[in-house]
Amino acid sequence: MLCGRDSESDTICQRCRSDLRPIPAECCPVCALPSAHNTICGECLRRPKHFDATIVAYRYAYPTDKLILALKYGRRLASADFFAQALVSLPTSATPDLILPVPLSAQRLVERGFNQAIELARPLARRLGIPLELTAVRRSRHTTPQTTLPWKVRATNIRHAFECDVDLTGKTIWVVDDVMTTGATLDELARTLKLHGAIRVENRVVARALRHA
Repeated sequence: MLCGRDSESDTICQRCRSDLRPIPAECCPVCALPSAHNTICGECLRRPKHFDATIVAYRYAYPTDKLILALKYGRRLASADFFAQALVSLPTSATPDLILPVPLSAQRLVERGFNQAIELARPLARRLGIPLELTAVRRSRHTTPQTTLPWKVRATNIRHAFECDVDLTGKTIWVVDDVMTTGATLDELARTLKLHGAIRVENRVVARALRHA
């Protein structure tokens, strides 16, 4: 999908696969930003998150970003299959009760035609035998795309964007998404889930944006 060479049965050849950059080995267990000795970073200590952990496959840099953009805006669903395999291979500390893809607003869903988070989460749920939850939480209002906003205003933009219709008391939930930048969307979603009883919320994300990168 990247170089056009023969990759046999693989979506991406071994040479291009080696170009996909992982996140730093030492990172914050909560937000996955670089942090010495895998300790909770200063940002998470100053502003505690509603989610409890974040596990990421790659950093958001070339060529991972190209594959994600091809998925979201070019409908290259083969990218979703490849990234779903990466999510399946991420380390697992505890089995969740539910796997929840980040919902899109109705308007965004119509514009895009599909929710890439669902395409990523479905193989993960199937492989682990965990229920995939698609109806309990919805994005109740359309918001300005987070990617078009400065980092500092994204939390305000996404505030109260999600609604939940079920009791999640005592549930551990994995939230699946393609990209994490500031984490504002994931934090607001985790806040909604915990208001409805979730005891633990962990993010499983394909790529993490690093400011210095």
